[in-house]
Amino acid sequence: MPLNLDPNIADPDGFYDELIRAHEGLTKEQSDAYNARLILVLCNEIGDRDVLRAALEAAK
Repeated sequence: MPLNLDPNIADPDGFYDELIRAHEGLTKEQSDAYNARLILVLCNEIGDRDVLRAALEAAK
């Protein structure tokens, strides 16, 4: 399964708002930890190591 880099989130502005609200009231350290946990949860959902590897490269 190739990495999808095309826009693929329904209501991206609404999702961005939810993401920002999830960080409200958090310190920088708590926000960083939240992001790390979120990344790991999403990586687990994807599961495919080739896709995850491609995502690591794309994020560089």
